[in-house]
Amino acid sequence: MGADAAGLLGLLADGGWTLGTAESLTGGLLAATLVEVPGASRVFVGSVVAYDPEVKTSVLGVDPDLVARVGTVDEHVAVQMARGARRVLGSDLALATTGVAGPGPSEGHPAGTVWLACAWAGGVTTRRLALTGERADVRAASVAAAIGLAHEVALTISSS
Repeated sequence: MGADAAGLLGLLADGGWTLGTAESLTGGLLAATLVEVPGASRVFVGSVVAYDPEVKTSVLGVDPDLVARVGTVDEHVAVQMARGARRVLGSDLALATTGVAGPGPSEGHPAGTVWLACAWAGGVTTRRLALTGERADVRAASVAAAIGLAHEVALTISSS
């Protein structure tokens, strides 16, 4: 994972972009993975670990009616988390993770159900994951997929 994080941070540094995160099921693991890379502070500005729905709504600005209606394991919640992280952290790009790490289901979703979102000035890209494995495996795979998503978005932005 470290090499992927290094590649992402290098690409963002080359573009002069900053990155922030809003994490739920990954609980800070995404931020920790990014800051393992020497020089991450050139790009990575910070993270909001919004494990509780109240933090999602009060800090990141996720619509409480949306959470009441669909729960927190939802594409639109991930989108609002990513947009909220961009706003709160002042970053050019922001990654959000929300889902069910396990061991059992939550909010009617099986363990391994994950939504990722990457927001930037031009929009938001989302990805749904259906992962298998133990809780630690789901969290690690979510981090790797989030880094991959941000890398794809950064390549798209840099080519436009």
